Amino acid sequence: MSKRSGPASMPDMILWRAYVPQWAHAPLSGEGAARFGGRWNPVGQPTIYAARELSTAWAEYNQGFAQHPALIAQLTLSGARLADLTDAKQCAALGISPAIHSCEWRADLDAGLLPETHATQARLRAVGFHGVIYPSFMSPGGSCVALWRWNWPSAPTLSVIDPDGRLPKTAASWL
Repeated sequence: MSKRSGPASMPDMILWRAYVPQWAHAPLSGEGAARFGGRWNPVGQPTIYAARELSTAWAEYNQGFAQHPALIAQLTLSGARLADLTDAKQCAALGISPAIHSCEWRADLDAGLLPETHATQARLRAVGFHGVIYPSFMSPGGSCVALWRWNWPSAPTLSVIDPDGRLPKTAASWL
């Protein structure tokens, strides 16, 4: 695939995002991931992490530890070019080993090494992908999306489903 033509957009999809209730007013912010880094983003790179199933969003949020309070938002993603790393054929076509899913990215970061997932993210972004679909580590059979670009020119549209306007518009509800 050439950089000029880039990857094809995926059909619209519904995603689920579980996040810290203090940030109820910012369901489309990727700043937490930018601050701390994540499996698919280096520190400084805003990223939205969401799941394709509600149960997966909950499992990923809690990471198998204590059940922390969470806000769960349903999102709609449109026009995204995602590398589907749950598809062995697409992984092979992109030159990505299935071993990427067991990458010890935190240990690599702690050792001052570049995690394979971060190197892969940079390569995929360079050829026009907005993010990846990857298998959930915490919810076998579930899948997640890491989105690196959204809601700006030449990027997919990500919106929160809030038909009754229940989400706060500012952080004032937490003061």
